[in-house]
Amino acid sequence: MKAKASAPSRRGILAGGNWIVDQVKIIDVWPQPEQLANILKQTQGTGGAPFNVLVTLARAGALFPLWGAGMVGNDLLGRWILDTCRRYKINTRYLGQTPRAATSFTDVMTEQQTGRRTFFHARGANALWRGEDLDFDKIRARIFHLAYLLLLDGLDQPDPKFGTRAGRLLARAQAAGMKTSVDVVSEDSDRYARVVKPTLPHVDYCFLNEIEAARTTGFTLRQPNGNLDVVTLRHAAGAILQMGVRELVVIHFPEGAFARTRRGEDAWQMSLRLPDKYVAGTAGAGDAFCAGVLWGLHEGWELQRCLLTGVCLAAASLSDATCTDGIKSLSHALGLARRFGFRPPLQGLE
Repeated sequence: MKAKASAPSRRGILAGGNWIVDQVKIIDVWPQPEQLANILKQTQGTGGAPFNVLVTLARAGALFPLWGAGMVGNDLLGRWILDTCRRYKINTRYLGQTPRAATSFTDVMTEQQTGRRTFFHARGANALWRGEDLDFDKIRARIFHLAYLLLLDGLDQPDPKFGTRAGRLLARAQAAGMKTSVDVVSEDSDRYARVVKPTLPHVDYCFLNEIEAARTTGFTLRQPNGNLDVVTLRHAAGAILQMGVRELVVIHFPEGAFARTRRGEDAWQMSLRLPDKYVAGTAGAGDAFCAGVLWGLHEGWELQRCLLTGVCLAAASLSDATCTDGIKSLSHALGLARRFGFRPPLQGLE
């Protein structure tokens, strides 16, 4: 495909992929087999990268247009997703409903003391979506964010020309003048080489956490003592760029984030030093981080400011067990940095 020049009139973010309703259950303990755990509280919230990213941007006060793309079931959960999008002024023209599958949902079991999460996921209608109805010439968004690779059955399939069907979809967006962005789900499998790597040549901005970066590159990113290996982390980002990512690789981890551009610019940003009782749950923190960085990329901010915005929105999301209800505004999120400060630099960065 021959790419068109990126039109200055393009504005906003289109996010497509997994649309999920999270049923977040706070439990007192993680039970042993055949034992009982008590559900202390249950909350329904947004789930899946497109839903989380777009709602985070809307709640934080982004003023540019937001579009959603994907598929939900013709059921109560699907209607709840569509109603939520309308409440936040997210354009749902390309968020279809199908009678062939139920809306995807995830039971998020969150341990009260630690905030650790375990996910029980039903793929539902997301497995059917391939994005064939997206007209990138008519959608005037500046960035197309697709997620999660490895959790989109219809797009994770191989494609003889573009590596994967996701690669074909991303190439179409690039040909229309959009920047493309992807995120990956953390999966304990060998599918990264078959699904993630072939897609990367059609990606401008690539987001991964440390687990996904390690799986994609084969590198060991943590030392035996549990510390991040900052040298290997840099090499991993460089290796992912060499796999074809056009502009930027961002790797995030509990301690913060690292970004490397194809021009050779590096940026580190430590996460906030939050008190233990502040964290109600970690679901959605990665998507909130991604939303902040995408906001900055859309606005043309310096890379360091993009990462700072990302870690602050991630910190805000941690205050609530759902993925997005902890987001109040961008100024509130940035204020958390002034209130709590940042973690100390990683060993090797002092």
